[in-house]
Amino acid sequence: MIQRSQSRSSIGADAPEAFEVLHRHACGIDIGSASHWVSVPPERDSQAVREFGCYTPDLVAMAAWLKQCQIETVAMESTGVYWIPVFQMLEAHGFEVILVNAHQVKSVPGRKSDVLDCQWLRQLHSYGLLSGSFRPDASICVLRSYIRQRDTLIADAARHVQRMQKALTQMNIQLHQVLSDLTGLSGLRILKAIVAGEHDPHKLAALKHERVRKSEAEIAAALSGDYRPEHLFVLAQELALYESYQQQIVACDVQIEDYLNQLPTQVAEAALAPPTCTRKRRQNQPSFDLKHHLHRISGVDFTEIDGMGVLTVQTILSEVGLNARRFASAKQFASWLGLSPGTNISGGKRKSAKTRPGSSRAANAFRLAAMAAGKSDSALGAFFRRLKTRLGAPKAITATAHKLARVFYKMWVTHQSYQDVGAGQYEQQFQQRKLKYLRKQAAALGFDLTERFPVNALGDTVS
Repeated sequence: MIQRSQSRSSIGADAPEAFEVLHRHACGIDIGSASHWVSVPPERDSQAVREFGCYTPDLVAMAAWLKQCQIETVAMESTGVYWIPVFQMLEAHGFEVILVNAHQVKSVPGRKSDVLDCQWLRQLHSYGLLSGSFRPDASICVLRSYIRQRDTLIADAARHVQRMQKALTQMNIQLHQVLSDLTGLSGLRILKAIVAGEHDPHKLAALKHERVRKSEAEIAAALSGDYRPEHLFVLAQELALYESYQQQIVACDVQIEDYLNQLPTQVAEAALAPPTCTRKRRQNQPSFDLKHHLHRISGVDFTEIDGMGVLTVQTILSEVGLNARRFASAKQFASWLGLSPGTNISGGKRKSAKTRPGSSRAANAFRLAAMAAGKSDSALGAFFRRLKTRLGAPKAITATAHKLARVFYKMWVTHQSYQDVGAGQYEQQFQQRKLKYLRKQAAALGFDLTERFPVNALGDTVS
């Protein structure tokens, strides 16, 4: 165990307290990959700053020393995943632990070191100037780990599909021109037969499923290529790796289903929709009824919202948790996701309204849902298409994702069902708002606005 004392005086030890001290039992930790620097108030120990190693016995000794110093709350700064063992160890010992975003904590210019950083963190935390990063409950963190692993496996499997496609293209086998999905039922049959040594285009085309629209003659023409041994070797290896990843995804689905069964039910069984048994499931969807489980543990059927599929809802809930009260309002929820317009005002002028940059998985899920909702005949779809025409696709996606997040939060808090008014009703309401605004502008200028073609209750013009 590393324990190194620091001879130099602590930051702010002799400085006057300009702020009221809110947390007198505060500690600051600067997390590193090999060691962690810990700072406690100078009056608690003669060695107020110590360095501890990263091994588990070192973390146990750190917790014991903080207990000895009567520390109650801990603020730590870190990047990567080095903070997780320290966080869990201290939380298990009863400390209040917050993780501070390294981007928000600015060190004093010209005084940058691990020793000074931990003291600076402790001082800021004692004044209550630090806010902890969001972290869902421990039970949801377990589910989040499983789901993130599943997403990683799907992304890795997709890379092997791309490499299979590359090998086929190099042999001038245009299978993607006649089949929409290379890894579908017909595609896998043909690929396995090619790897097994069958290169007759007509025999390969006969393996297609009866629902494939292309004829056997057209498929046979696409499969007439140069079956070179080096490319066949690559194809065989990539196909084997793809199937291996599919097996791991199935194993991950089993683990997710087992854990979902352990989570408590938030809604009465009578209010739940009966489990759905579909003969055909969409790509990358698990084999079990995920929609039923998500409705049961959250108490809300979020798939009623246009564009929100079960995998999208699963990703969002695993990232934000099940406790809606962790966010004070829909505005705070959207701001945490990074979907709210930014505030950059200088000299009374708005310089930029761009959203905060970030790589939140939940925000990306809302953006994917926004793109899906934009293709639907719903109020959200009409909203997306109207903004896309005026602002372009990227801004329309972000604005629709922001609206989806607010709808999601309202359902999350109130447990109400979602009712879509439809694209026609939305367009009529938008027209009425626009007419109201124009009448207000005309009245401000001293004019009366007269409709040349009156509009009836259905929104149709009356000649």
